[in-house]
Amino acid sequence: MLDNAPNLTHRHGALTIEGYSRAAVQSYWRIPELRLAFDIGAHPWDYMGIPNLAISHVHLDHVAALAVYVARRRMMKMDPPTIYLPEEAVKPAEMLLKIFSRMDRGRLPCHLVPVVPGQEIELSRELVMSVHRTTHTIPSVGYIVWERRKKLKPEYLTLSGPEIRDLKLAGIEITTEMRLPLVAYTGDTSPGGLDNNPDMYRVQVLITEMTFVAPGHRKEKIHKHGHMHLDDFVARADKFQNELIIAGHFSVRYNTRQIERWVKKRLPDMLGGRLKLWV
Repeated sequence: MLDNAPNLTHRHGALTIEGYSRAAVQSYWRIPELRLAFDIGAHPWDYMGIPNLAISHVHLDHVAALAVYVARRRMMKMDPPTIYLPEEAVKPAEMLLKIFSRMDRGRLPCHLVPVVPGQEIELSRELVMSVHRTTHTIPSVGYIVWERRKKLKPEYLTLSGPEIRDLKLAGIEITTEMRLPLVAYTGDTSPGGLDNNPDMYRVQVLITEMTFVAPGHRKEKIHKHGHMHLDDFVARADKFQNELIIAGHFSVRYNTRQIERWVKKRLPDMLGGRLKLWV
């Protein structure tokens, strides 16, 4: 496979989390088992196989490779992808793709789907994606992917197989839906993106940002520009119920050694070993 962009990988249970994220450089993520990617600041060649893309916001480091993604799928004769993005960004994205199509003299077929906080999207029979408001400098959203499971209602648990079959044939609803929060992606956000969406704290895998980690950086200014600081994680350490917390989107002001040193100084147990730094 061509290696045309950085790509880190981490396995957690049945899920593979892949991607790369640096503030003002590029952010892109994918989870192959969910057939879903988040943001598209660059485009590793084999990411074209993912048919669904959820964009958090349209800053350049999160959407710079949008046309590349669509064009490569067309070139490889794949179906047009479905791209979810904040409703305010749909018309500008359409214009952008039309300009690239005119310059390239090639079609860029895709389905641009506007999303708003509170919306739910069926990804498959088993998966639903909910849209959540985050807090950044331009319209932005986060996403939670839920696994849907059918469970027999308590009043029918003692029935035999034939009795359950008869109820189903009679059109009686004998099951109830249960949802398991699998993955959340915040994109760029100040702490409000987590605090205003408490389900983010209980998903199995939380992918979020920790743009700033240096002790001297002012949190008030950081929050105003829609980002988070290491101190925000320290202050919320008791809230994280997640099995895995992936923190990325670190500022280019820091190198890997600095990031690891500052984080481990403030969070020596790395949130019980659940915090992974995406560096």
